[in-house]
Amino acid sequence: MTQATLQRVIIFLACPVVIIANLVAEEKPDRELADIKSEQVSTWKPLFDGKTLDGWRASENKDSCRVEDGVICVNGPRSHLFYVGEVNDGVFKNFELKCKVKTLPNSNSGIYFHTDFQDEGWPAKGYEAQVNNTGGDPKKTGGLYAVQDVFEAPAKDNEWFDYHIIVNGKRIIVKINGETTADYTEEDDLKREGRRLSSGTFALQAHDPGSKVFYKDVRVKVLP
Repeated sequence: MTQATLQRVIIFLACPVVIIANLVAEEKPDRELADIKSEQVSTWKPLFDGKTLDGWRASENKDSCRVEDGVICVNGPRSHLFYVGEVNDGVFKNFELKCKVKTLPNSNSGIYFHTDFQDEGWPAKGYEAQVNNTGGDPKKTGGLYAVQDVFEAPAKDNEWFDYHIIVNGKRIIVKINGETTADYTEEDDLKREGRRLSSGTFALQAHDPGSKVFYKDVRVKVLP
């Protein structure tokens, strides 16, 4: 084989490699852009700044919802603290919500989701994830109130515990300290009014003057 022939063979064999490398280089920005968009969608967003109630709106008895020592405190006559901030325009359908919660003895509260702001009364729309370790109500922390209840508290008073709510499609999962306490799939032919999946915001409950509950590190991840 002459040197000229050898050079032509090398060039012939190298061409596919160059073409493939160019294709990969062209696809890489597209993949990176897709990865960035996916990461942006799945990023955890804080709902509480640790200083103020900016982005939140209390209903009746507004003084029952306040910030104490950098955490949300709900304590006093009935009130509900609704999220009305900028994250996802305050409307959530499929999501993960995480926060840390601490209850004092004999306290009752709750985390509402798929709800809407209302001036007074117990929220008529959406589900309530119960917060109650030693309060008088037999329905305890980690349950979906009056839907899939928990009757033995999975957490203790005076200790911070992790609360995790996942809503995806028709399925609701509640976890306390990483352990699943409720796993409920809503029926397609559900006749129940109000307490059903749709979309909406979150609300933290101040139940009564004898209940004192704290929330911090409140954050959400929007799911597709």
